[in-house]
Amino acid sequence: MLSVSGLNQYYGESHILWDVNLEAAKNACTCVMGRNGVGKTTLLKCLMGLLPTRSGRVILEGVDITAAAPGERARRGLGYVPQGRQIFPLLTVRENLAIGLPIRKDRAREIPPFIYDFFPVLKDMSARRGGDLSGGQQQQLAIGRALALDPSVLILDEPTEGIQPNLVQDIAKAIRRLCREMGMTVILVEQKLPFARNLADSFVILDRGHVVKEGRMAGLDSDAIRDFLTV
Repeated sequence: MLSVSGLNQYYGESHILWDVNLEAAKNACTCVMGRNGVGKTTLLKCLMGLLPTRSGRVILEGVDITAAAPGERARRGLGYVPQGRQIFPLLTVRENLAIGLPIRKDRAREIPPFIYDFFPVLKDMSARRGGDLSGGQQQQLAIGRALALDPSVLILDEPTEGIQPNLVQDIAKAIRRLCREMGMTVILVEQKLPFARNLADSFVILDRGHVVKEGRMAGLDSDAIRDFLTV
C-alpha cells in the first residue's frame, strides 16, 4: 500500500534520517517507535511532503509520490493527523470537518456519516468552536478531519498525547475499525507501549534516524524495549 525505500533527510548539514525503509500493509496498523528525537515525526512529515527528502522514494499504491506536493499527496489518499492536533480553534466542529472536502476524489461535499458513528461527540458538538473542545475531543476532531478526505492511508502522530484514558480507548477502537472494517492502512507514531501493542500489527523502531528493528508486533521482545524504547 505505502512503501518507503532509501529515504534520507537533512536539517541543514545534520543527517536526520538514514536510508529508511518502511512497508505499511493494507488493512493493518504499522507503529513507528523510538525515543524522543530519533526522527519519527520527521519521517511522517516526509511521507506527507511537508519536509523535503535528499534521496529515496515514497510509493503509494504503485505510484511514485516522492516529488508530489502535500496537497497532491492528500488527493492521492494520504490523511495526516499531526502531533498537537492543530485543529482550527475559531471554526466550528462541522467547519473543521468540512474544510478539506474540496480535495476529495469523488467531489463529495457532505461530511461522511461514519465519522459521527466513530465519534458521536462530534455530531453532538457540531456547532461549537473547535477551541472549546477538550483535548481528547480535539483529537477526535483532528482524526475526523483527516478521514473526511477519504484517505486510503491514515498517518497519526502521537494520537494519545495528553488524552484522558476513556477517550484513548475510543480512539483505539476507531483505529481498529478503520483497519478491519474499512481496509485502511494506518501508520502510527506512538510512545505508549501498551497502546501500541494492543493496536498495531507490525512495528518499526528508529534510533538516531536509522531503522534498527522491525517485525510483527507480537515479536517485539524485552531486549528491543530495553535498548531502544525505555528512557
